[in-house]
Formats: sequence, structure tokens, C-alpha cells
Amino acid sequence: MKKRIKRILAWGLFSLAALVASGILLADHLMPPATGDKGYALPIVPGQTAIDRELEPMLARNPGRTGAIMLPDGIDAFAARALSTRRAGRSLDLQYYIWHDDLTGHLLMYEAWQAAERGVRVRLLLDDINTAGMDASLLALDSHENIEIRVYNPFRNRDGVARVLEMVQRMFSVTYRMHNKAWIVDGRVAVVGGRNIGIEYFDAHGETNFRDLDVLLFGPAVEQASAIFDEFWNSEAVVPIAQLNRKPRHRLDAVLAGIKEEARGEMARRYLDQVDLSPSLRAYFAQELAPHWIERIRVLSDPPLKWKAQARTQGLVAELADILGKTEHKALLISPYFVPGDEGVAGFASLVRERGAHVGVITNSLAANDVVAVHGGYAGYRKPLLQTGVKLYEMQPQATSSDASLFGSSGASLHTKAFVVDDRHGFIGSFNIDPRSIELNTEMGVLFEDPGLAQALRDEYLRLSGPDKSYWVYLDDEGRVRWLDRAADPPVVLDHEPESSLWQRTLARVVRWLPVESQL
Repeated sequence: MKKRIKRILAWGLFSLAALVASGILLADHLMPPATGDKGYALPIVPGQTAIDRELEPMLARNPGRTGAIMLPDGIDAFAARALSTRRAGRSLDLQYYIWHDDLTGHLLMYEAWQAAERGVRVRLLLDDINTAGMDASLLALDSHENIEIRVYNPFRNRDGVARVLEMVQRMFSVTYRMHNKAWIVDGRVAVVGGRNIGIEYFDAHGETNFRDLDVLLFGPAVEQASAIFDEFWNSEAVVPIAQLNRKPRHRLDAVLAGIKEEARGEMARRYLDQVDLSPSLRAYFAQELAPHWIERIRVLSDPPLKWKAQARTQGLVAELADILGKTEHKALLISPYFVPGDEGVAGFASLVRERGAHVGVITNSLAANDVVAVHGGYAGYRKPLLQTGVKLYEMQPQATSSDASLFGSSGASLHTKAFVVDDRHGFIGSFNIDPRSIELNTEMGVLFEDPGLAQALRDEYLRLSGPDKSYWVYLDDEGRVRWLDRAADPPVVLDHEPESSLWQRTLARVVRWLPVESQL
């Protein structure tokens, strides 16, 4: 019996090793080949669409400048996407890491479908790691003659055990993901930032919503966002969803009918009523929007085949490191997943000790972090950072009543990815300060130089680091990490991870011992 068990285990290990080895040797051949026709952003025709006619007078008064509006509020962020889509007359180019099969996902699918019905060309590009179980919805949309959907670094096997086995076989190549987020309308308007598409990103979740940040752009920088989209759309890492799966027509019709029914249902109506009260939406219709008009602003991205490029020299990280490295007085960073590594700690230490700069970081507390493993990677750098003089704040998990969502959420998790340097330079995008964003994911964002937008971003940092939102993390007289709850009266010092369970603390500690930091 023992020999039989050993034989089974040996064959199992051999099969697993062979599977993984084949994935390493054949990595470039296991991913389905790109079969889509080349496609490009449609040319802007003056006065052709409602958006053209609305924006042209403002753009004419601000030649060479891009208008930018920060969107920290989830309802406003949804409104910006929905309203711009309703006004679309030429094209929608949408690029996302996650698009959930939920209420807000279906509402925005329906907005895109209605735009296609008006003759708008819709291109949707999704990372394939999060599309499991969504093929029916995606194929239903893709069936429209004006809609095409493609997926990045896709799986040949769409679901079930076969997909899991493919994930094991390609365990090294599937780790490369497209983390970009962009909503581009008529080549005139773009929403770029940290939000994916899902109820937790738009203040519609019943338990936990993300505190996140996008920036709404209109003007020359939108052309850069369109060029980035085209580069990904035409890359060899992208495959049309229709080439990967098939569903019977009656199934697609049923799925589409369900999406339309949900978009017209009572819960959708309740949410859309809140959207109609959005300050940004009301300001738009009253023609009272007050954007920051910026000349020095760029939309940047990693290349689609980041793993074949020199990520640290050709990617977004090089641009961001350059700006942070030039800090003279102050660098304020917001990163939900923060694993700076020894190199990052040394860089921050140099800014503090050699230049006397103030360096502050807001990240998630263990209780607020939706990925406990990432917190485990961060925790080991907490003490060295504090010893260098970096100021640390950790987001509390509980929202105040003013942050509660439409459906009664009492929880909140940080998802904003941004920084501001010397009250002049700033970044808002998808880039976390962690190994995954540096080495594995493609990332995207808006880099700018403008005192007005920098002040708005600094104000957001100060809001998130305030006593009602964050714990202040420090070292006591004996060099131990402590958390100060400044909202309590009197303030309370905590000697372990606030509001966390023993299981969370144990799991985070175990992760610190494992050699997995490069994947965090």
C-alpha cells in the first residue's frame, strides 16, 4: 500500500513538473495567437458630435492645454463615464483590468450597447485573468455589429478544470497582466485613474467600497490615451473574445435581455437617482465645470509586452522614479499596496536624510487591506521606513457615515494610487508602489506639473491621512511599532494591528517568511 501511494505521489509530482516545464519552454506558443485586424482611433472631425461641439469653445480658449478634473467620489466617477457615453457620437475605447458582472458593470455595458445602437463604434479591451464566467456577457455584447471585445494575455481554456490546469502550466507567463484603466469617448474625453468597473468602485457595494481616484481629461492629452489604447489593441498579447469561445444565439439573447432588465430594474433606478444628484453631473448641465487647464500633462503607460521590454528603463516606473527622485521639499504618496523593497526604502531615506524632505505615505491597514498577503510584504518594511523618518499612515477599515454607500456600506478600503511632489508635480493612475506594478503588470496614469491640480491632490492626501480616516504609525521610545488612533478622545495608542483578527495577523506574518515578494 505504501509503495502504491509513493508511486502515485511520484507520478503526480512528475506530471506537475512536466506541466510547468512545458509552460516555461513553450510560454510564447501557449498563449493564443493574436488574430484581430489592426484598428485605430477614429479621427476627430470638428463639430461632428455633441461632445465635439460642447468642448471646442473651451479648447479654443485654452490652446495647447488639457482640462483636468479630479474624481475622488465614486458616484461622480460613475456619472463621468455614463454621461460621456450618453453624449458619444463617434467612438468608445474602454480598457480595464476588471469589469465585474454586477449592477454597475451591467449598467455601463448597457450604456455602451445603447451607444452602439446609435452607430458609435465600441472597442472594449479587458485583461483575461478576471473574465472567468463572463464569456456569455462579453460575447452577447460582442455580437453587436458596432462592438468588438478583445482580451489581454488570454486563456485558451475558458472555464473549469481545464482553465485551472492551464493556469498551472503557464504559471509564469499568466502572471503578466494588463492593469491599465481608461474610458475614452470620441477621442475627446478620457477618464484615467485607479478605478476598475464594479460596484465597490462606485459606492454601490453593501459591505466595502474602495476610496479611489480618477482624473477626467479633455484636450490634447486625450490623444495620448487613445494612442496607448491602439498600441494595446493591436499588440500580439491581445485576442478577440469571439476567437476564444462560442455560445448559441439563444444564450446570448437571454444574457443580453437579463442585462437590459437589470439596467431598468428598481435597484438600478435607486442607484441612477443618486447619480443624477452627482455634483459633477449637475455642474456639467449648468455649464459650471471648473477644470484645471494644464499645459504640462501627459498620459503614460507601460508597453503592452512589458515582460519583453526593460521595465525599469522603458516603462512607467522610470518616469515616476525620476519625478520622485527630484523631490526637494515634500513627497506625499498614496498606495493601497505598498511594498517598497530595500531599494525603495533607501531612496526614501535619501530624500529625508540628505535633502531634509518630508516624505509621507498613506497605505491600507491590515484590517482595511483586501489582499492580506500584500500587507505581509509591506509590514517588514514598516520599521525601516519609520527609522529613516518617513511618515506612515494606515487607512482605517471603517467608513464614517459620510462615506457610507447607497446600499449601506460601513467598510472602506484604500484603492487610490497617486503622489504629489513639492506641491507642483503629481501622478494619478493605476501604479502601486510594489514589485507587481514595477515588474509584472502594465500600468497607466496621468503625470502632470500644475500647482492647482497638485493642491487638489495634496488636499486629498490630507483628507485621507486625517484622524477620522487613518491611524498614525510611529516607533515608541523602545523602537516598537505603534498605532495612534487620533479620532478617539483622548487619543489611544495601539500595540498591534488595529481592528485585525488573529487569523489576519498570522497569515500576514507567514507571508513575510515566504519568498513571494516579487509576486506581491
